[in-house]
Amino acid sequence: MRKLSSAPSPRAATHGPDRRQRRSAEIREKLFRAALKLFGEKGLAETTVEDITNAADVGKGTFFNHFPSKEHILIAFGEMQLAKLQAAVDDFRHSKELMPRFLRTLSVRMTEESGRAPDVVRAILQANLSSSSVRRAMKENHNRAHSLMTQLVQVGQDRGEFRSDLPASELAHVFRQTVFGTLLMWSVYGDATLPERINTALNVLLTGLAPRDAANLAALKRQSQGAPV
Repeated sequence: MRKLSSAPSPRAATHGPDRRQRRSAEIREKLFRAALKLFGEKGLAETTVEDITNAADVGKGTFFNHFPSKEHILIAFGEMQLAKLQAAVDDFRHSKELMPRFLRTLSVRMTEESGRAPDVVRAILQANLSSSSVRRAMKENHNRAHSLMTQLVQVGQDRGEFRSDLPASELAHVFRQTVFGTLLMWSVYGDATLPERINTALNVLLTGLAPRDAANLAALKRQSQGAPV
């Protein structure tokens, strides 16, 4: 499999940023990374904007040129994850790798940043619960991510690698719930078990995603109706 890469912006691909744009992007990145580190060390509620600007070594007013609030750092985190997912979808369209293996690799890549700081995961949950503006933005990101995952699952169905008796969008929803649910449960502990937890969850999930033959479908239908198999 080819290395999953971040997709460059159209402007960067055609003209490239000028010095001011590069400087602005560098400052935004410093603020972003400093905030994630502090969220991981202190938590979202205990981290102030001044903490972030001090850690990034910029003036406090500079923060608000890039982010409306500290919670909006988490929206940027979601956008970074979306860029990874978009790159994965683009990569897979030209790949012959089996879908189950690809999804395992994707799951590891999508959770590696969170795995370094469980408090970031808890901060995302906290922001969803406490800020309606952040929740709206995150909901938009979730909708975009769901659309991308649905495209991947559809490819798996077209290749005969995933069951086709359920809509691709429904299977994509279950996949995302499985990964995010595992991530949130792990964040309570914040130990080194995240890769193992993800792998175990995917083992169960991918068995359920496997194609169904006629006999298997009939047995599953009887079981769901409470009849003896």
